[in-house]
Amino acid sequence: MRRVTREAKKHLPIIELARSLVSHLPPKDWAGEVDALHRFVRDNIRYIKDVQGVETVAVPEYTLRVGQGDCDDKSVLLASLLQAIGHPAKFVAIGFQPFRYNHVFVETKIGPRWVALETTENVDAGWRPQNIVSIMERNV
Repeated sequence: MRRVTREAKKHLPIIELARSLVSHLPPKDWAGEVDALHRFVRDNIRYIKDVQGVETVAVPEYTLRVGQGDCDDKSVLLASLLQAIGHPAKFVAIGFQPFRYNHVFVETKIGPRWVALETTENVDAGWRPQNIVSIMERNV
């Protein structure tokens, strides 16, 4: 996921999309930029499960083209968009049993704090699932 994101953030279609999604905002409205990108991925990319028994990670251009992906596809797309316009990003893998990870979302820094960006549920920035037992964070 990190490798795909590091490459995708440099692709012109990703940069252009990120810029177009925030073009209506005043300069330096970092929270507004994060919110616009989060809402775009959350609301415009349909959640769909991976192939049964196979973990796949799609490149962001593919996720955009088909308009759907699982939590890691949506996270890679969001992290790529964020980084394409200068926002830091990290992946947060979580699980509800010890040492088992079955979901991932993105966090970005707004001011001094990291903010969760869940894209598979209709929730605002900052929301995190309850009852997390295992957590692993990796900067992109």
